Amino acid sequence: MSAVRCLLAALALLVASTSPMAQFVKGNEAVKVMPDGTRKVETPPSSAAASKAKPCAANAGCHPGPWHMVETIDGLRECTEPFARPTTCRDSTYGSEKLSRLWVAKRGATWLWCQYPDLGKKCVDMNARPPLNLPVSAVQ
Repeated sequence: MSAVRCLLAALALLVASTSPMAQFVKGNEAVKVMPDGTRKVETPPSSAAASKAKPCAANAGCHPGPWHMVETIDGLRECTEPFARPTTCRDSTYGSEKLSRLWVAKRGATWLWCQYPDLGKKCVDMNARPPLNLPVSAVQ
């Protein structure tokens, strides 16, 4: 019986290691994996204007722009804003649904909007003055 358990455990590890992982922005400094394997995740601080505005809930159908792909403690989420307030986010549909997306990442102290999940391609500082902060989304 123990041989069967070992075989099942090995099979479970094999399946887990070949399962597709959720997309993320490589080099995103907002996500830190601690030595014990736990993750610490930062999200961008809410701006004064955003904190006064009524948030567009992810399931309300009021979101006219690209979805913000934000790493949270719950994993990759699609949000109507970069600040990832609880009601403004939903589970990611990346890989199963084509949508206009912006990827939110952090490099140093700077929060970025990136066109793709790659810090080396078309990223702009979220807090820069217009027109330098105008992001370019992509359907993906």
